[in-house]
Amino acid sequence: MASIEASPALSYLKSHREEHIRELTDFLKIPSISAISSHRSEVRLAAEWLAHRLTEAGVAKVQIDDTQGHPIVFGETITDVKKPTILVYGHYDVQPVDPLDQWINPPFSPTIRNNILYARGSSDDKGQVYMQLIAAEAWLKTTGLPVNLKFLFEGEEEIGSIHLSQYISEHQQALKADVAVISDTPMFAAGIPAICSGLRGLATFELEISGPRQDLHSGVFGGSVANPAHVLATIIAALHDDQGRVKVPGFYDGVDPLSEQERKSFASLPFDEQEFLGQTGAPRLFGEEPYTTLERVWTRPTLEVNGMWSGFTGEGRKTIIPQKATAKISCRLVPHQDPDAILDHVSQFIHDKCPDSVRLRIERGEGDSGIVMPVDHFATQAAVKAIEEVYHRPAAFIRMGGSIPVVVTFEQVLGISTVLLGFALPDENFHAPNEHFHLENFHKGSETVATLWNLLENMHA
Repeated sequence: MASIEASPALSYLKSHREEHIRELTDFLKIPSISAISSHRSEVRLAAEWLAHRLTEAGVAKVQIDDTQGHPIVFGETITDVKKPTILVYGHYDVQPVDPLDQWINPPFSPTIRNNILYARGSSDDKGQVYMQLIAAEAWLKTTGLPVNLKFLFEGEEEIGSIHLSQYISEHQQALKADVAVISDTPMFAAGIPAICSGLRGLATFELEISGPRQDLHSGVFGGSVANPAHVLATIIAALHDDQGRVKVPGFYDGVDPLSEQERKSFASLPFDEQEFLGQTGAPRLFGEEPYTTLERVWTRPTLEVNGMWSGFTGEGRKTIIPQKATAKISCRLVPHQDPDAILDHVSQFIHDKCPDSVRLRIERGEGDSGIVMPVDHFATQAAVKAIEEVYHRPAAFIRMGGSIPVVVTFEQVLGISTVLLGFALPDENFHAPNEHFHLENFHKGSETVATLWNLLENMHA
């Protein structure tokens, strides 16, 4: 196996850098916002752009598969059935751009400053999807792919991948592979590429407390009926203790304790708590004892209030007892926590805390399990070597506090593990104004993925 540094694929990537940036810019100009119905045609346009570009790259079979929502782009190139088959996943939809007035440049007018590309979707996830594509093209246009590749690009990731699980279940044979590779995660920090080995899951619900049939005059009725806002505040306050630990019975059932090896691994990373605190803008850090900040955000379950509202919130005053009070709540879960069981436990706790002087409604939302990937998997070890060849330093093993539900679906439905190999930086403003992608990592990321394709052939054998 020739070194990637001498490979025609790497030479191809380096000689086509300007062309690749121009094409990525064209891709980023498409406002493929999946959450807003008025952008439906643009989401479709982005799928068509991606399908056309896969075909141009030399992918043998490319198709756009319609769902009840936004389309899925599927591509396949089988070079030799004896070689390993890699399923590459990504998403071409993007987040809404609000607040628009905080963007330095318009979000769909890609702009390069100081070798950084600013645009919605630049790092999450169009830039990384395109990085995967050109890594394949580099082999297809030179000596041929050393592995078989299948591409699965969806347009609904930012709205919960509503139709993806059904699609995967219905296309198991077409999606059959030895391993999946996803580039939709961050590096640990600038200059420190990382492989993500664990993700938290998610469980969400909405809580509504209602009392009188309408807002009441607080002078006439105050003190005679329960105030829904007061009741909601009392319930929310009861969910945690003073150290941030969730007080719901059963909430921590099944949570695995961290091994000493993992704790030492996390502690060895160059994590700057003051820098992290500065990113938040909060007065100080806070969380469950005795865990470190990285342990809290990567490996501990949480229960968070995402929003609360009740009564009159306009200018001036309006002295009322509000008719109802509402809260949206999400739980980040770790492996072996069952989302349905967690929602059962939390719902029961809230019912027990709610007095009969008000009415309670709980509307359950989505639920996804957490997962930890085996670091000794052949593809993960190939990714370690690919990072070392391109970045000339060891890979960091990290976890993520967020969720990528398709990773669980791949394991449960297709029976394959996933390598999470992303090249965005944690502070590149995904989901926020002025999202950006450092082009150094875009180029090195494409080289690393191309190296991975080369290494997987022999390491699988």
